[in-house]
Amino acid sequence: MLAEVADQYIESATDSPFMILTAQVKLEKRSVIPSVTHVDGSARPQTVERDVNPLYWRLIREFGDRTGVPVVMNTSFNLRGEPIVCTPTDAIRTFFSSGMDVLVIGSYVVKK
Repeated sequence: MLAEVADQYIESATDSPFMILTAQVKLEKRSVIPSVTHVDGSARPQTVERDVNPLYWRLIREFGDRTGVPVVMNTSFNLRGEPIVCTPTDAIRTFFSSGMDVLVIGSYVVKK
């Protein structure tokens, strides 16, 4: 999520650039970001700052501009029984073997 909106979605929001902390999703936002909210109401947020990761920040901001929710799901990228994606070739192969609709790699957007 964009660092500047974390306090709108997360209780006691703090900088979390590496997804190593957990936090409670605000009750009124759990239905807005259900894909990143665990059963117990927590999440492992990654706060993205414009000056640290401008490309990713712009992607999340554009998603937010289009949907009203400046939060995207960031998780391990692999299919069951497969190793985690390590290369762009792995990403393309996994993307076309999955139910995903869109894949973003750097400044490229791949759609099915």
